[in-house]
Amino acid sequence: MPEVTITRTDIAGARERMGVDSFLLVDIELPLDAPRQQTPLAARLGLDVDAGELDWFGRQDEPARADFLGDRAGFVVPVVHEDEITHVHAVVTERFLATAHRGQAGLAQKIAEGLRHERPSDTVTMLFLVLQEALGTFRLAAVQALLRTEELEDDMFEDRKSQQLHYLAQLRRRSAQLHHALLPYLQVTDAILTRRMMNPSFPEERQRCAREFQTAGRLVLADIESLQDATRRAFASYSSLVAGEQNGVINRLAIVSVIFLPLSFLTGFFGMNFTFLTDKLETRDEFWLLAIGLQAIVLLGSLYVLRRTRVWRRLLDED
Repeated sequence: MPEVTITRTDIAGARERMGVDSFLLVDIELPLDAPRQQTPLAARLGLDVDAGELDWFGRQDEPARADFLGDRAGFVVPVVHEDEITHVHAVVTERFLATAHRGQAGLAQKIAEGLRHERPSDTVTMLFLVLQEALGTFRLAAVQALLRTEELEDDMFEDRKSQQLHYLAQLRRRSAQLHHALLPYLQVTDAILTRRMMNPSFPEERQRCAREFQTAGRLVLADIESLQDATRRAFASYSSLVAGEQNGVINRLAIVSVIFLPLSFLTGFFGMNFTFLTDKLETRDEFWLLAIGLQAIVLLGSLYVLRRTRVWRRLLDED
């Protein structure tokens, strides 16, 4: 591995180093609220820009991209930084790798640590190290969200709470954000890497790095899709628990109706003033025998029917 220099400086210092060093990683941190510059960042760094090919470098709100520009390549790489998805811009040549980003979302520190173990042989290999680190941020975010989703699903079966639905909605939104940011990026990078690997002049070492990146990208995308499936399953579990509770309430209302509707009918019947009740029921004993006796018989009959149909036992088992 040739000696590599990693420097963080202002744009003037970076331009000077890029014209001298033969193996250089430059990380440019731009302010979050910096006003749009009239001169593109690539021109300020002294890059040979033809027809504005690198005007997007360092520009805010750029979508994911991957361009092969003859003796250089440019990428806009999505990166998960805390709870946000930002983008790191990268331009690589045979002599240097320049990255630019807004705020603290850069990967220079991770790359510096990785250089001690990976020992890339050139700047292109170092670029693939940057791309792998960016994928690693998506993998970490997806795994953390997946574990949180599984914990919520377990907690729902122990003690269902309304707040869990809000957390699940946040995790589902998180999975959609990760998928929406990563999928277009993998599509454009796969397209350019596939074209480059079809070129016989593309070195075997770089082909190996490209294949490893494509494989890692598919695995990370599979992790995010697993997160999406897990959030859907958790929502289905929550809905099933709610439906089960509602079924229990409806069953209890049905039992109350079976018991009290006949009693309500008998009460209303004996509360009416017509000839039979006023003329035929002459004694108090006859009244109590018909009014209370019939209600007792109906009540006992209702309980017997409920027991025979096992509805009561099923409700006890649910409790």
